[in-house]
Amino acid sequence: MIASCVAVALAILPPVPSLVAHAGEPVFSRAPDALPPPPAAPSALPDLGDAAQADLSPAQERKLGETIIRQIRAGGGYMNDPEVNDYLNELGQRLVAAGKDKGQGFEFFAVPDSSINAFALPGGYIGVHTGLILLTQTESELAGVLAHEVSHVTQHHMARMIAGQRDSLLMTLAGLALAVLASRAGGSQSGEAVTGAIATTQALAIQNQLNFTRENEYEADRIGFQRLDAAGFDTSGMATFMERLQRAMRFVDNGTGSSYLRTHPVTLNRIAEAQARAFGRPYRQVADSLDFHMVRALLRSYEGEAKDAVLFFDNALAERKFNNEVAMHYGLVASLLRAKDYKRAKVELVKLEKMAPPHPMIDAMAGHVYMDSGDVPAAIARFEAALARYPNKMQLVYDYPEALMKAGRNAEAAAFCEKQLERFTTDGPLHLTAARAYAALDKRLLQHRHQGEYYAWQGNLKGAIDQFELAAKAGDGNFYQLSEIDTRLRVLRREVADQQKTTGFGRPG
Repeated sequence: MIASCVAVALAILPPVPSLVAHAGEPVFSRAPDALPPPPAAPSALPDLGDAAQADLSPAQERKLGETIIRQIRAGGGYMNDPEVNDYLNELGQRLVAAGKDKGQGFEFFAVPDSSINAFALPGGYIGVHTGLILLTQTESELAGVLAHEVSHVTQHHMARMIAGQRDSLLMTLAGLALAVLASRAGGSQSGEAVTGAIATTQALAIQNQLNFTRENEYEADRIGFQRLDAAGFDTSGMATFMERLQRAMRFVDNGTGSSYLRTHPVTLNRIAEAQARAFGRPYRQVADSLDFHMVRALLRSYEGEAKDAVLFFDNALAERKFNNEVAMHYGLVASLLRAKDYKRAKVELVKLEKMAPPHPMIDAMAGHVYMDSGDVPAAIARFEAALARYPNKMQLVYDYPEALMKAGRNAEAAAFCEKQLERFTTDGPLHLTAARAYAALDKRLLQHRHQGEYYAWQGNLKGAIDQFELAAKAGDGNFYQLSEIDTRLRVLRREVADQQKTTGFGRPG
C-alpha cells in the first residue's frame, strides 16, 4: 500500500527539485516540542507571492490532490453518500465564496469514520470524518472547522513548507494515505465498519507523527475566522467547537477518537484567541439549516445495528430530546428503511411529510421507501417529480436510473445516465450505473467504456486500461466510438508510463 501511494505521488512531482512537502492535514512535521512559538497575528492576509509556490505550482498541487483522492476512493476512505457530500459542498462553497481568493477550486467529501478528524489535501480537497460532523452541535461549529481547512488550502501551506528533501515528501504522502485510509469504526452507508488495508495499530503509530506547525494552525484559525464571519455564521462557533472537542477527548487516551487533537493541537492560547476574536464582533444569532440537522440524523441512522438506530430515534422522539423534530423523524424513516421494516417506514414517512417543508432529501427518502418495498412505479414517479424541482441533487440523479433498471427500463436508464454525464463528466458512480445499464442491454463496448471510466475515477488505472481494451475488442461499436476508445487508451497508457518512468515501480494497480 505504501509503495502504491508513493508511486502515484512521485509521478506528478517536478523531476528536479528535492522536496519536503506539507500535504494539508494530516502531515508529518517537526515534533511538537520543536515547534516555534505562535507568531503575532498580522492584521491582513499575508502576501504569498510567487515565492510561496516556486517549487510547487497550483497545477501541481491540484494534480497531487487528485492522485491522493483517488487512493482514498480506492481504499474505502471516501463516503459515497451524495446527501452528505452535497451538503458539505454547499456549506463549504458558501465559505469559499465569502473570501477574496475565489480562484481556487474546492471539493468537500465525507470520510466514513467515527473518529473525530478533518483534513485538507493539496489542490482544494477537504475531507471531514463523520464522527466530527456528529460531534458538532451547531452549523456554525461545523462551518468553523471547514473555514479552518479551507484556509490551509488558500494559504498554500503545502507550497510554503517545501524546503528540503524528496524522501521526506515520500514519507509525508505515505503517512497521509495510511492515516486517511485507516477508517476503523465509522458508519458507512451499510452501517458496517469500513474495511481498511492498513491495521489500526499501524495507522495510529503514523497518526502520532502527523502534526501541523503552530504557525500554520494559528494562521488557519485567523483567516478561517475572517471567512466564517464574512459568510454570516456565528463567529463563536470556532471556539465553542474547540472547547467541546477538548471536553470530549479529555478522558480518551486509546487513540480511537483523538485524531483531530493530534493533527490540530488545541491549546488554551488557541481557544482564548478564538474567543477574543468572537467577543470583538457584534453578537449574531444564526439559525441552523434544516439540511444540517437532517444530515446529522442520516449519519446517526448509519451507526451500529439497524435495530439500535431505530430505538435511538424512537426514544429521542418519545422523550422529546432533539434539536429538530423534522430531522428526528427523517432519521427514524432512514433507520426503519435500513432495518427493512418497510410497513412502518411508510407510516412514519406520512408523518414526516405532514410536518416537513418540501425538501429533496425527503423526496429521495420517499422514493427509496417505495423502491425498496417493491412499489417501483411509485418510486419512479416520485423521483421524476423531485428531479423536476431539484435537477442538481446527486442522490436523485443516482436513484432515478436505479429505479428504471428495477422496472426493466434499461434503455431509459442508460439514456438518462448519458445525458447527466454531459454535465457531470467525471462522476464515477454515474459511470458505474451506466455500465450496469449497458450490460443489461448487452452493449459491451459501452459497458466496458463506462466501467473503465469508473475504475479511472477510483485510481485503478490498470483496471481502467483492461476495460477499455475489452471495449475496443467488443465488436459492437461504430467508427466514432472506437476512435474515442483508442484516444482514451492512449491517455491512460501514457499516464501509467509516466508513473513507471518517474518511479521505477512496476505497473500500478
